[in-house]
This record gives sequence, C-alpha cells and structure tokens, in this order.
Amino acid sequence: MAAGFGGALTGGPLTALGAALSPLDGGGPRTDAVVARISAAIGLGVMADGTQLPSEIELATQLGVSTMTLREALAVLREQGLVETRRGRGGGSFVRASAEQLTNRSLARLQEYTVLDLRDLGDEYFAVAGAAAVLATRRAVAADVERLRGLAQRLAESTDPVHSRRSDSRFQIEVTVVSQSARLTRTEVGLQAELSEMRWLPTLAVDPKKIAAEHLELVAAIEAEDEAAARTLAEEHSAAAIRQLIGLRMEMTS
Repeated sequence: MAAGFGGALTGGPLTALGAALSPLDGGGPRTDAVVARISAAIGLGVMADGTQLPSEIELATQLGVSTMTLREALAVLREQGLVETRRGRGGGSFVRASAEQLTNRSLARLQEYTVLDLRDLGDEYFAVAGAAAVLATRRAVAADVERLRGLAQRLAESTDPVHSRRSDSRFQIEVTVVSQSARLTRTEVGLQAELSEMRWLPTLAVDPKKIAAEHLELVAAIEAEDEAAARTLAEEHSAAAIRQLIGLRMEMTS
C-alpha cells in the first residue's frame, strides 16, 4: 500500500486524500459541500500549506461536481483566505492556511457546539476508533505497521503545533486506511475534520510526545494482533480527547 497520499486521483488503493476528496453524496448545495470538503482536507493537513491543487477538471471529476460548481467553491475559499490562485505560467490554485487562521476558525467552531453536541460527536468518534483499531489488527501487513510507527514517531519529534495537529490527524486516518474499510475511513476523515483543529487549540496545551506515546502503544497492539488491547487504547484516546473539549467548552460559557 502507498504511503497514504499518493494515487488519490487515479482510482488506486484507498488513501487519506482519496477519502477526503471522495465524490459528494446526497443533495443539498453542492458549492457549500465542495467548500466544506476542501476546507476539511486543508485543515487536516492532507493538503498542506503551499500545496498546488489538482487542475479544475481533475478536482471536479474527483468530487463528482461540475467545473462551474468547483470554480464557485474556489472563489469562496479564496475569500476565506484558504486558497490563492495564481495566473500565468506555473499558475494554478494553491493552499494557504496559516496557524492563526486555523486557530481562529477552531475557536469559532467550538463555540458553535453545545456540550451535548460534543458528547454525541464523541460517541461516534469512540465507535469508529475502536472498530478501526480491531480491523487494523486483522488486516495490517508489515508495511502498514511501519508506516503507522513512522507517523507516530514524526509526531513525537514535532515542535510545531500545526505540524503536530496534522501528524496526529494523519495517524488516526491512516489507522482506518489500514483497516481497509472505505466507509470507516470516510467517516474518520469527517470526524477529524470536525475535531482535530479544536483538539489542538493552544489553550488545551496538548503534549505531542504524550499523544505519540499513545499512538505507539496502539501500533504495538496492531502489530501483535491484539484486538482487545487495540480497541481499548483507541477508545480511551478518543474519550480523553472529547473530555478535554467538553471541559474547554464549559469554561467558555462560565
């Protein structure tokens, strides 16, 4: 399996980027849905700052929308400061997402949630994390384990908050990629898009080394094919994250 980000637009194996930019489902305003999907990919770091977006035709095809809808979405993203479009030779649309932008957006998002909203979101996160961890113990091959271990170690070495958040999100998405469940992976991408920026707000002072150590424990359980341990570790990690967010949300209203 590839490292998780290549081949997303070519119909190859399931990847994190492929899940983030999978075809839109259902009805509703298509432009808003495209904005949300690309914003999530940027926030998660699967489309990092400075990355050039695929051509309009490629991206529209990947998302299952018309090029007109995509152009409308890109215009919104430019207004939000998340995308910059350059004209001329070597031009195109490029990701622009500063740490300050992401922090401000995260605080605004957290204020939109009630405690009950966060608990409900946490229930889904808990269920998906546990199921993905169990399936990963059954389906991971040696290359998957090494990739997960490398992602956890990268988080342990991180000194930049934005890089830490993206490394953490990527690790958790990659666990679902290793589970080989397309549905779980798409759900996890959505969960991380909602949670990761809030989870790593500076106010919470999350320690990347502590989170990395938890991830390495999960990798060891996956490698040992220990389903019970993997499920427990993944569920405990998700529950702790939600408890922190609920605590912060309650402080904001007190």
